[in-house]
Amino acid sequence: MLLTVTGCGESGPTAAQAGETLKTHITKLMEKSHVLDVRITDPGGRDVSCGDGRAKRTFAATARDAAPQRGPDTLNDFLLGALSRVADYRIVEDHGRGPIRLANDEYKTVIILESPTNGQYGVRGETECLPSS
Repeated sequence: MLLTVTGCGESGPTAAQAGETLKTHITKLMEKSHVLDVRITDPGGRDVSCGDGRAKRTFAATARDAAPQRGPDTLNDFLLGALSRVADYRIVEDHGRGPIRLANDEYKTVIILESPTNGQYGVRGETECLPSS
């Protein structure tokens, strides 16, 4: 007789695993967008406690556009188009102007496209609150 024991724990990624995926998604987004002078503004790599043994991870980057006169909304739209070539994210919040918030349910990640000024890209992300290990 074969006895199989299955855990009652959660399936899905840990905070560290989802954090690495987030970092990869944002890095690839910048590559696919052909932006200039990418600067990592939040390298992530550490747990931010959510309590109850759960944590999230963050990552953020900025870059410059070849056309410094392009407005933030246009830059966010460029990033949105490029993101579709990186991973499947759905729009969670978009008011037509300002930041665009997107989520990926499989990887438990959220990306915010928030270009601050003309010619300047801004992307940040975080994981959901996930098991620390």
